[in-house]
Amino acid sequence: MQKKRVAVVCGSFGSEAAISRKSGEMVFRTLSSDRWESYLIEYKDQQWIAEDASGNTYTVNKGDFSINTEDRSLSIDVVFNAMHGSPGEDGTLAGYFQMLNIPQTSCDPYAAALTFNKRDCLSVLRGQGIPTARHFELDQGTPIDPEKILEIVGLPCFVKANRSGSSFGVYKVHRAEDLISSIEKAFQEDSQLIIEEALEGREVSVGVISWQGDIRVLPITEIVSQNDFFDYAAKYEGLSEEITPAQIPDTWQKQIETVSRKIYQNLGLKGFSRSEFILKDGIPHLLEVNTVPGLTAESILPQQAQVAEISLSDLFDNALFEALGIETLTTEIP
Repeated sequence: MQKKRVAVVCGSFGSEAAISRKSGEMVFRTLSSDRWESYLIEYKDQQWIAEDASGNTYTVNKGDFSINTEDRSLSIDVVFNAMHGSPGEDGTLAGYFQMLNIPQTSCDPYAAALTFNKRDCLSVLRGQGIPTARHFELDQGTPIDPEKILEIVGLPCFVKANRSGSSFGVYKVHRAEDLISSIEKAFQEDSQLIIEEALEGREVSVGVISWQGDIRVLPITEIVSQNDFFDYAAKYEGLSEEITPAQIPDTWQKQIETVSRKIYQNLGLKGFSRSEFILKDGIPHLLEVNTVPGLTAESILPQQAQVAEISLSDLFDNALFEALGIETLTTEIP
């Protein structure tokens, strides 16, 4: 059986580059060398750099995404997308690999672009009957009317960069006099903002994956942040308690699972996804959908897979097998 050559891509145009590197390294270290010939390929300083298991580095041909070694060019059979933010999560990378006819583990360009844009994604899903928070949309350069904003969303509220992850560019506002400064700070992350009411309730995170040809909702995680909300420090510096499986009523669990599956199906997602909800009066209100969720040791989706008795090795192998059109882990690679 000939091993398939895998490119585990990581990096970012924005603030999530370091986190993406950690996710990529986790996948790269986990993939079996008996089954795959793996390369970690990072986008950094406007170029792609490939690294093999021995730490040797190579340049990458942007024209066909092949790896340039000293004596030959190595073509890539399949891509594992661990690239958070842009261009890995906004559809740019998916479109690139689609043109090159290289299969990859995440969703198609349209679904990626839609989910990366919080405002557009929530608008589409709101039209399909999925509850969301009251919101106000704001673009850089347009007049800011604090009274109008607060009339719609109230206090406290969240000011969020529209196209960003890992809680970069997210600020919780408790006082009206702090609204403008929060908006100005969020505009440093993105030129589009979404300002939402701060929903009161329990927060849960739900991983959904394509698993051996079927859609599988992973065990739900409840997030209890030590900070004012689930910000960067809470996510990556241990300042939160992540309880998997969430200790919630069965009726809530079934409703969350149904909504999460509906989102995955209706948006035409592929591979991994993670949706965030606030349970307000027991009803899940969607905050956002991530199509390249974190895969670090601290990340939620790997924790959920572990509770579901899915090893990281099987989790990552399955994603690659499905990208290659192989349905089960027991199937030999052709």
